Amino acid sequence: MAFVQFSQVSLAFGDRDILKNVTINLQTGSKVALTGANGAGKSTLIKVLAGLTPPDSGSRAVQKDSRIAYLPQSGLTHHGCTLLEEADKAFEFGYEMQRQIDEIGSQLEKGEGNTDVLVERQAELIQKLDDSGWHRRDAMAESVLLGLGFSRSDFDRDTAEFSGGWQMRIALAKALMQGPDILLLDEPTNYLDIEARSWLEQFLQNFKGGFLLVSHDRYFLDVTINEVYELFNGDLKRYPGNFSHYEKVREVELKTLIAAYEQQQEEINKLEDFIRRFGYKATKAAQAQEYQKKLEKMERIEIPESLKKIHFSFPPAPHSGRLVLRLHDIIKSYDGAHNVLDKLELTLENGERLVVAGRNGAGKSTLLRIIAGQDKDFTGELVPGAGVQIGYFSQDNAETIKGKETILDYLEARAPLELIPKLRDMLGAFLFRGDDVYKSLDVLSGGEKSRIALLQLLLSPVNLLVLDEPTNHLDIHSKDVLLQALRDFGGTVIFVSHDRGFIEQLATRVLELKPGQFKNFPGNYEFYMEQLAKLEGQENNQPVVEIREEKPTSWEEQKKIEAARRKAEKEVAKLEEKITELEDKKSELENKLADPAVYSNGEKAKAVQREIEAVAAEIEETTAAWEAAAEKLG
Repeated sequence: MAFVQFSQVSLAFGDRDILKNVTINLQTGSKVALTGANGAGKSTLIKVLAGLTPPDSGSRAVQKDSRIAYLPQSGLTHHGCTLLEEADKAFEFGYEMQRQIDEIGSQLEKGEGNTDVLVERQAELIQKLDDSGWHRRDAMAESVLLGLGFSRSDFDRDTAEFSGGWQMRIALAKALMQGPDILLLDEPTNYLDIEARSWLEQFLQNFKGGFLLVSHDRYFLDVTINEVYELFNGDLKRYPGNFSHYEKVREVELKTLIAAYEQQQEEINKLEDFIRRFGYKATKAAQAQEYQKKLEKMERIEIPESLKKIHFSFPPAPHSGRLVLRLHDIIKSYDGAHNVLDKLELTLENGERLVVAGRNGAGKSTLLRIIAGQDKDFTGELVPGAGVQIGYFSQDNAETIKGKETILDYLEARAPLELIPKLRDMLGAFLFRGDDVYKSLDVLSGGEKSRIALLQLLLSPVNLLVLDEPTNHLDIHSKDVLLQALRDFGGTVIFVSHDRGFIEQLATRVLELKPGQFKNFPGNYEFYMEQLAKLEGQENNQPVVEIREEKPTSWEEQKKIEAARRKAEKEVAKLEEKITELEDKKSELENKLADPAVYSNGEKAKAVQREIEAVAAEIEETTAAWEAAAEKLG
């Protein structure tokens, strides 16, 4: 069995401990997520596992002949050959094995060396080569490249022609095609659309080796991994189960710590307030100095950022009419020959959360630019409703953020007065913590500027948000904060996202785009996926089981359904509580019946038995009511 193992590994950068006596064992069949706050050292840990960064102390052991493939977050480029030629480089391990097999064959022909040893080694290499799938490398390369979103017309293109995101897809394809024993993936979903992510999910579910990955996509993690390692303050701890299970366990586990943290923060604030107010008064100076010493000696409690509860609300959305937007007969072409959007129709009502779905190149970003008024080179009719005020976000917004201002000054100058006191928390939710808020705009990376642009938009009083990939450059915690704010938003949202969990939690309707085509799906994203599966089954002439009824298109009717569901959920919870109470009562009566003072007295025993039967009948009746209520929830 292949493995890579750490034992008591430590690593420090300056006076900061990145890894402290860390132990981890990855082997065939491991399906591991590595999590931790930004800057915790996840990428460093993966590099140590890959053998690229040596630890300060401890040991790293790798099973003989185990092959490890590593994918960094970014920075890989390819040039000088076609896509298929570059893909073939992933199979270099097989070419090397074949050279060794041929060399041993030559030695055997010449009668050189120990025949038994050579024959055994050659058989071992032949078996490993067969198991690796190397002989099926052409079919594997085609399958992986198509799965990750490349088209067959891309196969003969020079790799230098591909953009940065597609360069990373090439690197990911090569890592997967190697068929390694251990796969180390640092943010593999960063540059993938939702179709490519779905394909990668299936690949990892069927992968026979072991893998460890970092991702900020909760849904992707939940369907691919079965254990989580959390890196926090240099310590590494294992949690069995998927990512959502880890979050629940971790939150319960840290409940006491969070209470202690909040208590300590309150004490720190009081001490700092006293020092600030009385530090320069002679009568209080000695006490202020004592408080300062106490602060300096205090061992600060730290908790992961993901456990700090941050919530913010948008400024109240200006009032708009029921009809927010109408698009009629929209046609858009870039070359005059092919229509990206062809006679598109769309009517949007107040309060809807519309996700625009479709593969890369289907026209999603184009449609959002048209709706936002950024692209006016189209034919057709676009009619905004009365009082509609649009706020638009795309990755291009980052280019407008520059200057010598600090992040905090920049946003304070643009935030409504009532939100200024909350800016620090909001910046923290968008990964600007501590002294980060004093960074100059000119030194920010593209990803940091995108987060600032998104936060700036969310501070604006608008009633129609048009968001193109708002979750890029956000971690899971930041996505949760954004998601809750968007769900509470009093206006309407049109968005594109590649994060399936985010879409499922937010979308109330799906507009699917294909080149020159469009289709409306009333209902949430889960319903949309069910309908796609149904249509695929019809195309393959397979019998289709109707999973659920199509949801009505009316927003009011949709709201009524949601309200009815919430009512049913409350009813189910109430009945569950009643069943628990009745079962407790039945247990008490049964215990009473076991009392000699009762069972030795015929009349008393009969009376208790009648009570037990009455409670049992009530339990049966309540359980039937619970089943009926639960049935309404599906």
